[in-house]
Amino acid sequence: MSFREKLNAVRIEPVEHPQGQVASDAYKILKGRMHLKLLDKFDLAALETLAPEMLRQEITTMIERLLKEEQAVVNDIERRSLIRDIQHEMLGFGPLELLMADPTVSDILVNSYDQIYVERRGKLELTNVTFTDEKHLLRIIDKIVSLVGRRIDESSPMVDARLPDGSRVNAVIPPVALDGPMMSIRRFAHIPLKMSNLVEEYKSLTADMAFMLEGLSKAKVNMIISGGTGSGKTTLLNILSGYIPVSERIVTIEDAAELQMQQPHVVRMETRPMNIEGKGEITQRALVRNALRMRPDRIVIGEVRGPEAADMLQAMNTGHEGSLTTIHANTPRDALSRLENMVGMANLNLPHKASRQQIASAITVMIQAIRLTDGKRKITSIQELTGMEGDIITMQEIFAFKQTGIGIDGDVQGYFHATGVRPKFTERLRSFGVVLPDTMFDPAKHYH
Repeated sequence: MSFREKLNAVRIEPVEHPQGQVASDAYKILKGRMHLKLLDKFDLAALETLAPEMLRQEITTMIERLLKEEQAVVNDIERRSLIRDIQHEMLGFGPLELLMADPTVSDILVNSYDQIYVERRGKLELTNVTFTDEKHLLRIIDKIVSLVGRRIDESSPMVDARLPDGSRVNAVIPPVALDGPMMSIRRFAHIPLKMSNLVEEYKSLTADMAFMLEGLSKAKVNMIISGGTGSGKTTLLNILSGYIPVSERIVTIEDAAELQMQQPHVVRMETRPMNIEGKGEITQRALVRNALRMRPDRIVIGEVRGPEAADMLQAMNTGHEGSLTTIHANTPRDALSRLENMVGMANLNLPHKASRQQIASAITVMIQAIRLTDGKRKITSIQELTGMEGDIITMQEIFAFKQTGIGIDGDVQGYFHATGVRPKFTERLRSFGVVLPDTMFDPAKHYH
């Protein structure tokens, strides 16, 4: 086990902060003094020979010794908090460790050293967690990005990185950040959600919609999930990819690796940014082209956002059926417009009608995910692409969510319903052994 892996393996139990969640100035001064003295006395090279629990115990012993030397007057809660906080500083991500250990937190948003928000269940909350000052925040940012082999400084003031646990980190420092260093951490569940969670717990879609999407994934139908930031696109992509048979070879392509594939035969690839000399960049387009030479049964792209869209559509049209991806868009129709623009970025000089024909023949189903005003995620529309009429791609909606109002407590009210359209892909699903009952498409059925 490497030294870095040892540090990642250390997990410290949460302890109540002294005086509620807000540390006093005296406590902060004492903690800072203890930390500096510990750094002076600690033999960092010797840490590499210790097991994770020994690392933690060694720090605890030395802090206890320093407290005795200083004759510091602290109660039991303050002593435990002091030990925990210094362990976090030396082995983890400082004040953020408490938030990283909280399974209900999906996003950590550091606006400044003394203003940190988190997202829980789709809603933003201001926390009482703070850094000591901007230098403290900058030190933790530098620690996080160096952990994954990236760098951040005045010449390169922005960084996008992925933590070992899969969390995605974006940090911006001065001169780009006007009010001091900023950072956002997008966290992912250690235990991936299942379709049953979306249906029963979160009410994101109905059992009929889930059954149909499962069938589409098994029947190798090309699908695109569109939605805004934080609408649950990647979560749904993970779930749908879980229905791919274990006998198939899957190639995944991502900007920052977020997918948690459960199949045994998965090849994962990730883009690489250019280095400080402006060289060495590996784009999604290069990875998509390379994936075609790797004998994939399915290609799963985390998010399509540029000229790789053209290569992805060509792959979908040339035998790589059942490919999945996501796209940022507010409606399925907007998603098609964005795709067309991305194809244009590939400089293939295709006429508009030709690129639309390619989109219409490659993609069968569009799924729209939305985060509502109350923070809940819903699948608001499932549409089938049916072809072209003149220069326009034709679509028909199969399922939809209709919002009827907002309750007193701010909860969005509404219901799911079928539009009454029986999709053309039912015959393909039947050939794969998935039979969709006619009652599923009854427009009179409402699901609240």
